[in-house]
Amino acid sequence: MKIYETKTAPNPRRVRMFLAEKGVKVEFVQVDIQKGENLTPEFKAKNPMGKVPVLELDDGTCISETVAICRYFEELYPKHLLMGRTGVERAQTEMWQRWLEMYFLLPTGMCFQHTTGYFKDRMNPVKEWGEDCGKAAESFFTRLDNHLEDKEFILGDYFSIADITALCTIDFNKVNNIRISPEQKNLKAWYDRVSARPSAKV
Repeated sequence: MKIYETKTAPNPRRVRMFLAEKGVKVEFVQVDIQKGENLTPEFKAKNPMGKVPVLELDDGTCISETVAICRYFEELYPKHLLMGRTGVERAQTEMWQRWLEMYFLLPTGMCFQHTTGYFKDRMNPVKEWGEDCGKAAESFFTRLDNHLEDKEFILGDYFSIADITALCTIDFNKVNNIRISPEQKNLKAWYDRVSARPSAKV
């Protein structure tokens, strides 16, 4: 199997971290999204949405979307669970995943796309919208800081895919010049703990 990805993008990094936590090694194929390699007919045959990452199995089956790819490996390698160990934990993990993706990762990406002009050859950037999205992403830093006041990880003492999503989003926000503020001590302590994990180096 192989995964088509772009190393600098946050969603592929989420998959790499997930696999590193599980100790799973796969082949990675780099796709230059700035040059539009993800928009070719060959790539869109693997993912009609033209997005990375894409997991291609040995029989040619392709699975797109970060969490769907992680779900596949969670089922394939259940020894070290990252998407919940009990019914309650699985539900809470999914809850946090949706919050993080909808209210943190999405505005982070929209801020990047609409303020930097990175994809101006294929979209109409609206700077004001991008700036609003940046403010929304920045406000989530405060939400996380408050949530982490008495917790080691987002789900308490359990490291999960939610921590991976949060870390990758915070790190990618550096391109938006949005960072953890000095007063966000809970978030900074969590960030240091998660960043020290070997999987964060991928």
